[in-house]
Amino acid sequence: MAVITEAKLRAMIVKGIPNPYPLYEGDKLTPAAADFLKGRGISLKPIKRSETTQPAEIPAGDVWIPVGVSNRHVHLSPEDVETLFGKGRTLTPLRNLSQPGQFAAAETVTLLGPKGLIQGVRVLGPARGATQVEISRTDGYQLGVHPPVRLSGSHEGTPGITLIGPHGVVTLSRGVIVAQCHVHMSDADAGKLGLTENDRLILKTSGPRPIIFPEVAVRISPHYALDFHIDLDEANAANLKTGDTIQMVGKNGVMFASGR
Repeated sequence: MAVITEAKLRAMIVKGIPNPYPLYEGDKLTPAAADFLKGRGISLKPIKRSETTQPAEIPAGDVWIPVGVSNRHVHLSPEDVETLFGKGRTLTPLRNLSQPGQFAAAETVTLLGPKGLIQGVRVLGPARGATQVEISRTDGYQLGVHPPVRLSGSHEGTPGITLIGPHGVVTLSRGVIVAQCHVHMSDADAGKLGLTENDRLILKTSGPRPIIFPEVAVRISPHYALDFHIDLDEANAANLKTGDTIQMVGKNGVMFASGR
């Protein structure tokens, strides 16, 4: 049995708090911790101890997932596209990305933070509802901003930054994140692997210095293609590059049974 306190949850903010948060049978959640999760829109996922004491079932055959390394980039709202690049402008596709319908745009912006700037930051398209800036922790030191690790679209409590384009400037009050590593997959892939949205995968690199990623979020959509997304800091630490593959060795905190 474990006691989940507000202090324990706050210590998890840097790496990101799972949503939903797994509450194992017998664990106790203090009232302050419950209020902390509720205030951040994080739900609870009750899990029976019996579900974690047995090895997880191995999917049919070894599962290897393609790796996609993401450099710093920006997603823009349609309004911010026009502010930065001119009235009536839309993003110009430069090259397709691994996810269907997504592209790297010809347009770039300059990021201006309290301590420095980074020029030539690629904009990804198409435009979306809210502007979001994704950087690495290393970028954050250069800019003087220290965003939390978050899944895309989770902007509460994140810092802002200034975007400079050829036709204007956009100052964000929030929306800068270090992207939490995650796997995109289609509904068909998820069905084959027995996975649901927000499950957490355990992934392992190959080679003489294997690295394990123990909390990889699952993102599911009929429009997604199978892909493991990490940023440059993570890729360099794990000796990974775009086009490599990584093995699925467990899920939701449980390693798959060995011997197959």
